[in-house]
Amino acid sequence: MIDVRGLAHVYADGTRAIDDVSLAIGAGESIAIIGQNGSGKSTLVRHFNGLLHATEGEVFVDGANVRGRRVAHLAATVGLLFQDPDRQIFAGRVRAEVEFGPRNLGVPAAKLSATVAAALEATGLAGDANANPYDLGYSRRKLLALASVLAMQTPVVVLDEPTTGQDARGLARVQRIVTDLTAAGRTVIGISHDMRFVAETFHRVVVMRAGRIVLDGSPQTVFAEESWPTLASTYLEPPLPARVGARLGLGLATPTEAALVTALAAATASGT
Repeated sequence: MIDVRGLAHVYADGTRAIDDVSLAIGAGESIAIIGQNGSGKSTLVRHFNGLLHATEGEVFVDGANVRGRRVAHLAATVGLLFQDPDRQIFAGRVRAEVEFGPRNLGVPAAKLSATVAAALEATGLAGDANANPYDLGYSRRKLLALASVLAMQTPVVVLDEPTTGQDARGLARVQRIVTDLTAAGRTVIGISHDMRFVAETFHRVVVMRAGRIVLDGSPQTVFAEESWPTLASTYLEPPLPARVGARLGLGLATPTEAALVTALAAATASGT
């Protein structure tokens, strides 16, 4: 679904934000992109929907080269949740905000209402449909921006820091949305600094440092003890269950609490 070949991006001030990145993301994958601030994560994903264009290399989305294609053309394929919802929200009512994307993609009026209702329900905003978006708190504006992306029903959904400002209930809601999207066969790409969220939610993890990919694998691989020096070089720490499992000498990666409990039960049963 996404094919990045030798991508480099140099901003006008000379900053080389992306440097020789190649990455293939299959249809239906859920993949997290992690790394310190300035590592190139957001710059990379903005090439997927045409907000940025390659300085060097090529990006293909669903088999088509994005070079020269406008954001409006790619919007039917790639939906992007911005890190800051206030850069994405503009309508005077919550419902109008969520309607804008699918309406402009040509969703028929008969289907539009149900599409919008489903997006509002998924994000917990059904009761705020007639509210002014700026009467909502930051965390709910973030969910509103997410609802606007969901309503477009794009095959690819890119979520830039989707859990920022969310409490435990909001985080669980975002996790459920990612799981449901993946189950429906849609490709989900997430950027996050929350390693627990990453380990529990995504099937694949890509680690970036200084505009390059330095790790790429399952959460079990990326958060395994042998990967810790590379993570440290990006100012990231593995999730707590991975560290506890390593210190207990369980002999396998335990990136989630569920994996840690399973490993502890197996070790206890075997008498080790």
